[in-house]
Amino acid sequence: MFKSGFISIIGRANVGKSTLMNKLVGEKIAIMSNKPQTTRNRIQTILTTEAFQAIFIDTPGIHNPKNKLGEYMVKSAQTTLNQVDIVLYLVEPEIRVGKLDSEIIEKLNTLNSKVFLCINKIDSISKEELIKVIEAYKDKGNFAEIIPISAYEGKNISNLLNCINKYLPEGPKFFPDDMITDQPERQIVAELIREKALHCLDKEIPHGIMIEIDSMKAKGKTNIIEIDATIICERESHKRIIIGTQGKMIKQIGTYARRDIEHLLGSKIYLALWVKIKKNWRESDFLLKNYGYNLKELV
Repeated sequence: MFKSGFISIIGRANVGKSTLMNKLVGEKIAIMSNKPQTTRNRIQTILTTEAFQAIFIDTPGIHNPKNKLGEYMVKSAQTTLNQVDIVLYLVEPEIRVGKLDSEIIEKLNTLNSKVFLCINKIDSISKEELIKVIEAYKDKGNFAEIIPISAYEGKNISNLLNCINKYLPEGPKFFPDDMITDQPERQIVAELIREKALHCLDKEIPHGIMIEIDSMKAKGKTNIIEIDATIICERESHKRIIIGTQGKMIKQIGTYARRDIEHLLGSKIYLALWVKIKKNWRESDFLLKNYGYNLKELV
C-alpha cells in the first residue's frame, strides 16, 4: 500500500523550519538564516521513498506583523493548516510555553489534521531539561506524536519520517520520483541571493529587500549561465550599505550566492548584482502583488 499526503511545517519565526525541511528532503531548497522571518512564501518540497511520497510545505514564521508583507506571511502560514494531512509544529526547547505558542496551539486544537509536536534543537539541552519541556507542552495540545529532534544535526529525523509514514493516508504519487520541489529555478536563485544578503547585512535591512531576476540565460554554447539580478531596497541609506565601501558588500553577497547557485544549477555562472530603491514596497498592494505576495488569494 503506497501512501501520500501534504505536510505543513509551522512555528514561530526562527525555530528552524527551513533547516528541517532541507534535512528531510536532503537538498537545500528553503533559505536559512539566524534572522527571523527568513521564509516569505510557502515552499513545497517533495520526498519520495518506496513506501510514501510526502509533500512538505515550509511556511513563513508566525509573528506579529508590522506591515502588509508581514500580514501576507502570517496569513500564508495559517492558510496551509486546513489543506494538509499532517502538521509539524516546531518549537524551541523552552520550559515555559509563551503567549504566541499558546495562541498557535489553540488554533491547532481546532484542526482535523494530525499534529506532531517537534521539539527542535535538543542538542542544546540535557535529557532532564527535555523532559520538562515535554511536560510543559503535552497537556496543552492534541498532539498525535511528540518528537524531540535536532534539525541541524539530523538527530531523530528517521523517527520523524517513520511517524509520518504511519499517519499518511493511502494515495498516489503526485509528483515524479526525481522531483524535489515545485519552485521554479529563477525563484530558488532569487532566494539564494536573498539568503546571502541576510547573512551579510545588518538586522533591519534584510527584511526590506527583495530580489528580482532580470535575466537568466546560457552564454552561447558554453556551460556558463549569465544571471542579472536586482536587489530592491526601501531607502537610499540602505542602498549605500548594500553596495558597501568601494562595492565590497555587494561583491561579498555575489560571491557567496554564486557558490550555492553553481551547486544548484550544476554550471558555472556569471552573476551581476544591481541595487534599486522602491520606497515602502512592503506597504504597496501593487508591488506586493507584482512580487508574488497577494493577500487576497489566501483564503
